[in-house]
Amino acid sequence: MDQRDYYEVLGVERRATSAQITEAYRKLAVRFHPDKNPGDQEAAGRFKEAARAFEVLSDADLRSRYDRFGHAGLQGGRQHDFNDMSDIFEAFGDLFGGGIFGEAFGGGRGRGARPQKGRDVFCEVSLTLLEAARGVTKTVEFARHETCGTCEGSGAKKGTTPQACEYCGGKGQVIQSAGVFRLQTTCPSCRGAGKVIREKCEACAGQGVTEEHVERRVSIPAGVDSDVRVRLAGEGEPGGHGGPPGDCYCVIEIEEHPFLKRDGRELHCEVPITYSQAALGATVEVPTLDGPKPLQIVRGTQNADVIRVRGLGMPEVRGRGVGDLHVHVHVEVPKTLSPRAEELLRQLAEEEHAAVSPKRSSFFSRLAEYFHGAETEPTRKEPTP
Repeated sequence: MDQRDYYEVLGVERRATSAQITEAYRKLAVRFHPDKNPGDQEAAGRFKEAARAFEVLSDADLRSRYDRFGHAGLQGGRQHDFNDMSDIFEAFGDLFGGGIFGEAFGGGRGRGARPQKGRDVFCEVSLTLLEAARGVTKTVEFARHETCGTCEGSGAKKGTTPQACEYCGGKGQVIQSAGVFRLQTTCPSCRGAGKVIREKCEACAGQGVTEEHVERRVSIPAGVDSDVRVRLAGEGEPGGHGGPPGDCYCVIEIEEHPFLKRDGRELHCEVPITYSQAALGATVEVPTLDGPKPLQIVRGTQNADVIRVRGLGMPEVRGRGVGDLHVHVHVEVPKTLSPRAEELLRQLAEEEHAAVSPKRSSFFSRLAEYFHGAETEPTRKEPTP
């Protein structure tokens, strides 16, 4: 099913600020909230659609990928499924905290924060065409956050513990009345954590995590192409509230081959041959993934003919066969000739009754011979000043 543009869903321009995106989402959430539209499936669908759009456009990384690649750039990413309304309430703690409408709309489910999967990370893997064809194991490097070993993730200085926030009583949310609505918003003091760190851990500056550079071995299957992503499960950012870590996606980039061009599982190459080889036939060497191999050129081969060699292409990733090698023949015409070669070609031309340029005659003499049968070079007039 085609998905609507997320900027169109929220009704904002592509250059909209984060504040404008948040405000637009708030208005749509109020309008299509299921508690305000009981039994209205269309409103429920619009509510979920707006939540998906906001999740992407409010995240700098997801928004950048969406702006570059559209919906395709989000495949395999970390966004939620939003199968039910409670998923939406739990996903946006800063806005919802059990619902941006608080208890007035039944947003406060009282269920507590559910475990959340950590964010995915990405790295690039460069392969030669031969490595992509045969499969290979590579070492990749990438950065991710890991739980701080000094404070064990609490963010507090060793020997101390975070204290309950006095402003919100440790709930992480504050409720404000606005007419008939009770708006539940993130506590401005603890920013929703419910706890305040009086003395921060020096190793992680109170964040509870530190950035680490890690190396991992990844097995690349045979037949992969550029932009294919190979997943390293559980190697991403740590999860929230006891949730599982994200994944690392290795994005494949295939280096250009000096002779072979790839088109899916098919390979193409261009091979130059001489006029005599094309006319009489010959055996020439052509490039393949396994090195040069002999190829029979049949008599009468024409320029731009394509010779198909089965089984010398790229394999399918899922092992469903191997492509072919397509040899594009290019008949080369020599720019210079030895006296003997010129003599033989003129004899061939006579045999074929083909009109060819007379030996060592000037352009104007040849022009006269072709069109007027003249034997002398026409007089050239000097241009009028």
